[in-house]
Amino acid sequence: MVMNVVVQDSVKELRHVINEYASRIASIPDAEMSVKPRPEKWSKKEVVGHLVDSAQNNLRRFICGQYESNPSISYEQDFWVTANAYQHMTTSDVINLWKLLNERISVILETMPSENYERQCIAGGHARTLAWLAQDYVKHLKHHLNQIIPNAFDIKYP
Repeated sequence: MVMNVVVQDSVKELRHVINEYASRIASIPDAEMSVKPRPEKWSKKEVVGHLVDSAQNNLRRFICGQYESNPSISYEQDFWVTANAYQHMTTSDVINLWKLLNERISVILETMPSENYERQCIAGGHARTLAWLAQDYVKHLKHHLNQIIPNAFDIKYP
């Protein structure tokens, strides 16, 4: 199987982020992970939870996008974070869930037949190729990791 360069780079970068940052996040004291800067803002633990939700929704995009015609998969991020009650989970469970979901995404992207990279999925009201979504997924991930570990990545998103 030949991966296109965008997907190949996305998988490589995603694996690097998983391997490097799961342990870095886990080293942050639980008290720091649980602090909410303001009542309406997410704690660092909830930011990881948001990344779990993003992983779940993108996992669905990467799978359904391969066999459905223009599936529309979106989610209300604040509702998902609240409904999942990440603030009340142990930090290690949230991190492990994030890590496992991202490992699964890496495998799905890596084993996806190359003819499916240009298939489209509706995300955020826009038709996007699965290759574009893979690249954007990693950018989004880095953007939020910068909220947990400031200046971890030199990235502007969106």
